[in-house]
This record gives sequence, C-alpha cells and structure tokens, in this order.
Amino acid sequence: MSMELVARDVWLEYGAGRGSGTVALEAIDLTVREGEFVTIVGPSGCGKSSFLNLVAGFLAPTRGTLLLDGMPIRGPGADRGFVFQEHALFPWMTVERNVGYGPRTNGQPRAEVEKRTAELLELVGLTRFAKAWPKQLSGGMKQRVAIARALANRPKMLLMDEPFAALDAQTRRFLQDELLRIWSRTGTTVLFITHSIDEAVLLSDRIAVMTARPGRIKEIVEPGLPRPRDENSTAFVETRRRVAAALHNEVAQSLSQQEATS
Repeated sequence: MSMELVARDVWLEYGAGRGSGTVALEAIDLTVREGEFVTIVGPSGCGKSSFLNLVAGFLAPTRGTLLLDGMPIRGPGADRGFVFQEHALFPWMTVERNVGYGPRTNGQPRAEVEKRTAELLELVGLTRFAKAWPKQLSGGMKQRVAIARALANRPKMLLMDEPFAALDAQTRRFLQDELLRIWSRTGTTVLFITHSIDEAVLLSDRIAVMTARPGRIKEIVEPGLPRPRDENSTAFVETRRRVAAALHNEVAQSLSQQEATS
C-alpha cells in the first residue's frame, strides 16, 4: 500500500506573527506519486528537513495546501513512517522490542506484533539479532532496525531524513541497495532527503532540487535509468552533472548567507 502527496504553494515561516519571522520554505509545489521514490537535494539550511517535518505532521505550514491521498495533514499518523539521520533506537529495548514498539503502542494483539516483527527482521536481514541490544549492533545494523521499526505500522509513506549520512562509504552503499530492495518489495511511497548527488541519482525516480533559503523547488530531474544503476555509465554521469549544475549557484548563495549571519 502507498499514498500520494500533493504540496501546493506551501510556505513555512518561523516566528511568524512575532515581529520579523524567517521564511524557511516559499511556494513549494511538489507531487509525490503513489509508490514513487522521490529525493530532495539542496544546500544546507534550505528547508529540506523542514519540508519533511511538514509531511510528517510535526510542523504545520504557514500557508498553502499539503494533502495525503486528498486529505489535509493534521498531525503525525501511522500512515507515515519516519527514519531519522540518527537511528533513535531505545537502548533499553532489544532489537525485536524496538521494531514492535509501534504496533504494541497501538494496541495490536501480541501474536500479530510478534508475527509482524519477525517478518520485518527477515526483510532487513536481522533475524538472528532479534534478542540483541542496540549497543551490540554496528551503525548500519542500527539503521536497518530503524527502517524496520518505521515499517512496523505498515505505513503508506516512508519519510527518510539523510538516514545514511553518518555511515562509512561501504556501509552506505550496501544500505542503499537494501533500501531499494525493501522499497521494491513493499511498494511504499518514499520521500528521501540527502546531500549526496550520487545517492539521489542512484535511488530516485525523480529528484527535486531546492534553492538556498527560502527553499523553493528549482528543478525536477528524472534520471529515467533502469535499475540496478551503473554509476559509471554515461547516462548516470550526465544525470549527476545536471543535478550538480542545478545546485552549484544555490550552494554558493547558501554559503554567503551563512557568512553574513556568522
């Protein structure tokens, strides 16, 4: 199961109504189609994570329309799973208890929780670590647990905020492949945030390039490449070049903004 996201003229201003606010997002128009893998890239401080928090329901837009399957977002919900940059696992719970936390909290029967937990641990390749504690896992394994936990309530959309940024290159590449495998099996709509152009091209059906603050959608790039993708192919390199070109001036402007406020 999956869902469609529609954002129309979405603005977010921090401190609005309290004097001079800060406009984080300006006139965002974006549609994420059902079952699609869409990645947002942009310079630091452009509002990528803020937009993800709007979709998650952690924040409300200052104005504009933000719809999931035609219904306005009123707050967080089990129809959206969130994976943070840091795994955010409960250190006092075993792997299986972490994964089953959502269904347990929602009052699902114990047998159903155990069945769902076992299915997800198999999906992410961690069945034999069910009884392990988070401190016994590597960084990559912790993020796989975090993905399993986000999927536990059978969300229609998976929101991922730079989930692999803190990992070494080899682990990151492995988890990128794992995420694509999980996405293909579940059919869940994915909205993914990254600073890595290569990661965006490798994973995405479409890439939304954002401007420097206030963040707007500058360009939508569609790689249109078959999977699995060859990072050394001419088409991959050309798509990477196109995304980099769209980002170049925005990164420079973002750095100037940071210098002006430091």
